[in-house]
Amino acid sequence: MSENALNRLSFNEAVVFVKQRRKAAFAAMPVFGDDDGDENMQAEGARVFLLLPDEDEGWTLRFIAGPFFSAAYAANDIIPNDEIPDRVRELLFVPTRCEEDWLTDQLQVLLGKLTQAAGIGEQMPDYESQAAKGAGPEAVFPISFIGRDKPH
Repeated sequence: MSENALNRLSFNEAVVFVKQRRKAAFAAMPVFGDDDGDENMQAEGARVFLLLPDEDEGWTLRFIAGPFFSAAYAANDIIPNDEIPDRVRELLFVPTRCEEDWLTDQLQVLLGKLTQAAGIGEQMPDYESQAAKGAGPEAVFPISFIGRDKPH
């Protein structure tokens, strides 16, 4: 087992870690486009599940999703404990730290900071120095970035 695999925590272990150590833990999933037949497909964005310490409950789960290289998120919500999907509870989380102002960074910059703070970010590119793309109020993101079922 690799050293990084040893640092992964189940959801329940991550909650205990966050409550006891007052640090963060995260899990991330890439989001790919709709072209299923393309074997060279690259991730277009990500879904990030971030467990953060909280004064009231001891912890909260923040869900952040969106495209890479955009200053706008498709989702940036706190998910109540009783609404956390089972598939999120099945993820493995990595202990890290997170500062509040990181949550306003572009998604790939946020991921870079979380992985650097976790000690696993040595292979992440320097996205912070790259130009940002903005999104106006008319911007609409595909529902696949959020991970909710498509409307019928």
